[in-house]
Amino acid sequence: MALDWFSLDGKVALVTGAGTGIGAAIAKALGRAGADVACHARGDGAAETSAEIRALGRRSIALSADLSDRAAQDALVGEAVGTLGRIDILVNNAGMIRRAPAVDATDEDWDLVLEVNLSAPFRLARRVGKLMLAEGGGRIVNIASLLSFQGGILVPAYAASKGGVAQFTKALANEWASKGVNVNAIAPGYIATNNTAALRADPTRSRQILERIPAGRWGEPDDIAGAAVFLCSDAARYVTGHVLLVDGGWMAR
Repeated sequence: MALDWFSLDGKVALVTGAGTGIGAAIAKALGRAGADVACHARGDGAAETSAEIRALGRRSIALSADLSDRAAQDALVGEAVGTLGRIDILVNNAGMIRRAPAVDATDEDWDLVLEVNLSAPFRLARRVGKLMLAEGGGRIVNIASLLSFQGGILVPAYAASKGGVAQFTKALANEWASKGVNVNAIAPGYIATNNTAALRADPTRSRQILERIPAGRWGEPDDIAGAAVFLCSDAARYVTGHVLLVDGGWMAR
């Protein structure tokens, strides 16, 4: 297979949650593959990621939006298109987690997690999808989770949201595949990011997790980046509606 099948030269991507962790790793990987990248975060969190992409010779902008605010979700797409001209690739990575026993979970936390993790990615995909359908093609990659398949512990809203991400990924793929828009998801395993800091700081949980991972280590954000480049490239032109596990073998155990 020719390596140029993986090239993203001339493409424009929008990556949410690109300030740190998995989102930053994906945004920079897309830039290395040739894409111009709009990097989203709350506040000025994406400035460093964007600067690194510009240093590669690509166009890049840092955008700020609170994805719990629906007006901000809409404005984000408009800013990206207004500056970079279009969106060929959308990576819905931004997410959050709230840990508590189900009996103690508040309505406020439930609503916030579902809005940021599920409703915002769907609404962004819907808006960007309209643009892609008009252009005759595009790639959408949603970041799902192991908890798209499992229930987890003490994270009912997070599990519900990531289950929903996997399902709307398949639903959009069914509608849009014949029109040139491929919609897939990546389900990361246990990755060393801010969202897993509490687990890694808990000696018992961290040991339990590591004992279950055949690869014998926590994943790194860069472990997800290659999968994202693949799904955004022509090498994955016949891949759609798929939830790709990148988990060090966790689900095979």
